[in-house]
Amino acid sequence: MLTESSYLTAIYAYCGAAVLIALLLAWWVGRRWANFWTILLVLLAAALLLTPAYPQPGVETMAPALIVAAFELLLNGPEAAQHALKPLSVACGLALVLAVLLRLTLLRPRKPAPAGDTGEGAEAH
Repeated sequence: MLTESSYLTAIYAYCGAAVLIALLLAWWVGRRWANFWTILLVLLAAALLLTPAYPQPGVETMAPALIVAAFELLLNGPEAAQHALKPLSVACGLALVLAVLLRLTLLRPRKPAPAGDTGEGAEAH
């Protein structure tokens, strides 16, 4: 049985590893793909790795929802995994919405400058 301190240590280690994976994914994919696709992939990875769920009804501790869903799906079927798949789908939906909002606000493509415009304003003759 886990003690409170060992449970917290395990959760901290898992969350730290998940954040490190998301950062490495952002660094690796960000050099090859466009900004929107990089942000979308990183946010979806973070949503899948960091979303918590209760392993069973009546349990007070939480576990990563992806792991809970995988075990429940493999051992007890899709109906048993619904309690873990619902938070995962909500988190992935929020990641998609956030990526689209970032694309529409901060990650817009820059408009090219008109030909002949130096960006310094009109010169006086």
